[in-house]
Amino acid sequence: MIALDLPGSGFSARAPESTTLEVLAREVLATLDVLGERRPAQVIGNSLGGAVALQLLIAAPERVASLVLVNSAGLGAEVALPLRLLAVPVLGDLAVRHTTRGSARMAERLSFADPSLATTARIDHALAIAAQPDTGAVLLETVRALATPRRIKSGWRRRLTTAAAEHTRPTLVIWGDRDRVLPPHHLDAARRLFPHAEAEMFAGIGHMPQIECPDDFAALVLPFVEKSAGRPVPKESTVSSTPRRGSRRRGVAAAA
Repeated sequence: MIALDLPGSGFSARAPESTTLEVLAREVLATLDVLGERRPAQVIGNSLGGAVALQLLIAAPERVASLVLVNSAGLGAEVALPLRLLAVPVLGDLAVRHTTRGSARMAERLSFADPSLATTARIDHALAIAAQPDTGAVLLETVRALATPRRIKSGWRRRLTTAAAEHTRPTLVIWGDRDRVLPPHHLDAARRLFPHAEAEMFAGIGHMPQIECPDDFAALVLPFVEKSAGRPVPKESTVSSTPRRGSRRRGVAAAA
């Protein structure tokens, strides 16, 4: 299992250019290259990481064996108001300039149906990440590339899902029915866009089921990954772009 924070998230250095899905996917490939891992990967992405996983499939289909999309971005137009407000000029800049303990607590609670999971330790960790020199800038770049103050932009979503649908892979889409970041009806969109995909809705769970119900999550994902590991990856004519450097918001996990 290889788990990474995307560039400019967590404690990973940002990419030198402005943050886009293409840049993030390229950095994931670069990380795998640095690790010497060239085998097709079972790619798991949560939230933004789900959109990056789809972009990874587009950029290098020969390196993706299967997809697990967990409360994934890119499948619908709605997103939580606090994220949309970051797309507002001036207001968004002020919001990321100084993260308070109260705002970190609100962001953590937004991710879970169970507010008790927004622990002191998680809030302290969020504040430590927010204190990194590029976290705010990368967050603004990402939100403004993908969303407006009203909704997630349609253009990149349409291009992403149309291109990804050209490369059929075993796919599992998971959602929590109490997700307040990306609404659970996005799972219906996933079923329409990827009719071959398996789909599961967890009851009473929010935006991060891998944390909120880890045992149930593992019981669903591990058999899927094991089953997918035995299938050959289709031969593709697409040639992956050459990644330029090794990396690093919610991440992509690649299990080779």
